[in-house]
Amino acid sequence: VVSYSCRAGGFFLMRYVRLTPRIEAWLNAIPIAIVGAVLGPIAANGGPPEWAGLATAAATMHLTRSDFATILAAVAAVALVRQVL
Repeated sequence: VVSYSCRAGGFFLMRYVRLTPRIEAWLNAIPIAIVGAVLGPIAANGGPPEWAGLATAAATMHLTRSDFATILAAVAAVALVRQVL
């Protein structure tokens, strides 16, 4: 309930914000900032399965530009390497 309230509150408040190019650029940068915050510690503290997943994710995103395909490929790579090791 609390998580939903925070999200709904953000959507509600954004109704009153005028979207300038600067604010739009800031909103577009949020997803990659979150991804970086999540993947940074994984890259620093992970092992071969996680590194294989990160490499697969980078290659898949470069080739397909599809978030969904990238997630599927990265998860499959991590699972495969974990199965082998």
